[in-house]
Amino acid sequence: MTRIGLLSDTHGYWDDRYLHHFASCDEIWHAGDIGSQDIIDRLKAFRPLRAVYGNIDSHDIRLQYPETTRFTLDGADVVMKHIGGYPGRYDRSVRSLLAAQPPQLFVSGHSHILKVQYDPALRLLHINPGAAGKYGFHTVRTLVRFVIDDGKFADLEVIELGGR
Repeated sequence: MTRIGLLSDTHGYWDDRYLHHFASCDEIWHAGDIGSQDIIDRLKAFRPLRAVYGNIDSHDIRLQYPETTRFTLDGADVVMKHIGGYPGRYDRSVRSLLAAQPPQLFVSGHSHILKVQYDPALRLLHINPGAAGKYGFHTVRTLVRFVIDDGKFADLEVIELGGR
């Protein structure tokens, strides 16, 4: 069993509550638009970090993290990409990858809109954790926690950090 803390779209904004809410997590995943090396350094110092770069991320961040990552963790096949779209409306940059070899979990960010949705056509779970930072049009900053256990997802929690 692996506990995951998931966030996106920090845009360089740090909140100490990230660490408080991710204290029980084994790994932290950042779905892009990280915004600064400081965010990376703080998260990596706290827990192992998996991340992808987003459209606002600098060249230095793009050298550290890929645009798309695919990995297996605790029996689950996972794909993460910042700009990914939603079930039925995936971004064209990831559509063929998902259709050819659907993962069990697809994680994206970018929209700043929290959404957890099952895609019955591809038989995958899609999670967008919303935006944890203050930049953007969203009104509530959010994080997500969940568990992966032998290829299954459980105990998904949405954490609201308040307004931006």
